[in-house]
Amino acid sequence: MTWVNQSLSTEFVFLAYPTHPEQQILVFLGISLVYTMILTGNILIVAAIRMEARLHTPMYYLLGSLSIVEIFYTATVVPHILANTMKRHKTITLLGCATQMVFFIGLGSADCFLLAVMAYDRYVAICYPLQYPLIMTQKFCANLVVASVAIGFILSLQLVAFIFRLPFCHSKGIEHFFCDVPPVMRLTCSHSHLHELSVLVAGALAIAFPFLLIAVSYALITMTILGIHSASGRQRAFSTCSSHLMVVLLQYGCCMFMYLRPNSSYSPKKDQLLSLIYTLGTPLLNPLIYTLRNSEVKGALRRVLTRIIFSKKSCT
Repeated sequence: MTWVNQSLSTEFVFLAYPTHPEQQILVFLGISLVYTMILTGNILIVAAIRMEARLHTPMYYLLGSLSIVEIFYTATVVPHILANTMKRHKTITLLGCATQMVFFIGLGSADCFLLAVMAYDRYVAICYPLQYPLIMTQKFCANLVVASVAIGFILSLQLVAFIFRLPFCHSKGIEHFFCDVPPVMRLTCSHSHLHELSVLVAGALAIAFPFLLIAVSYALITMTILGIHSASGRQRAFSTCSSHLMVVLLQYGCCMFMYLRPNSSYSPKKDQLLSLIYTLGTPLLNPLIYTLRNSEVKGALRRVLTRIIFSKKSCT
């Protein structure tokens, strides 16, 4: 069945949710808590970068952009997961599924490209420190952020259009919490190598290509750091990259395992857990990693929180 001969109101059913009321309540409370922490952490980072003049630099502008993307990235699926957890009929229309996948894959891809842009920023800062203010201008950074989001959605639209043009079998049960590529692909009746290769190519463009850019950037950064004679200078240069490296390993480790593999190796139970890790875990840990390992961000957050507390006291 295709878009031509199938009604857009056709519904899929999510099969991964718990059925017992006690489990539903626990899942709902747990995800609600994590989602609240994600929103709080990322919003505080954006507020601190916006309100603190000393953080008005390219590195922190890109970090704030990453936090904004992750806020919308989680908002694409987490509220829907929470609603479905407590609903009896956990369904989504064909059009709703396609729309959710467009935003989820688009923002996830934008996240990957932004991490590559942040690696380039560190490369210029360490390898060309004198030219850094001339290269990483505010306009150039804004263009890189817009390009990351645009490329992410272009790749997402092409991939989703390809998937939903395939014929779906009679089974409408998605063994997942939301509409992601691997579980939806398992519902299609066409399992040729060409279709599988097309999805892998899209995954490679969205994941492997920016990861290659990050690897090249850090290879050049490492060569430059090793050429620094002062041990304290090497330590200072490496400390500016360590938080970003931890986020990259966490993000790409999950994404590569999930998307850059044959569809035949898909395991519903394992992939459901993994999808929750990169949907909830990565956006939660990113603010923690950047704040715990960055004294400037920690200081800015303390000042922002102090202002908020004092403003509330003055209002009362």
